[in-house]
Amino acid sequence: MTAQTDTPGTVTTVYKVSGMSCGHCEGAVSGEISELPGVSSVKAVASSGEVTVVSAAPLEEAAVRAAIDEAGFELVGQA
Repeated sequence: MTAQTDTPGTVTTVYKVSGMSCGHCEGAVSGEISELPGVSSVKAVASSGEVTVVSAAPLEEAAVRAAIDEAGFELVGQA
């Protein structure tokens, strides 16, 4: 796993997600990931398929995958 530490106490990770095509898709993915413990910020961009997540600590990929699955999309991996 690759994650970047931006400021003390936060980790920024970029994931690739397939299937997002519009703002509604971005909102669905962002909403599900935002519910994970420790997540402080989520930005999904449908045009690139990238989801940037800022969290207090690195997230378990299985938890991120489950959240994206719940939104109806597929986690491809980390960007």
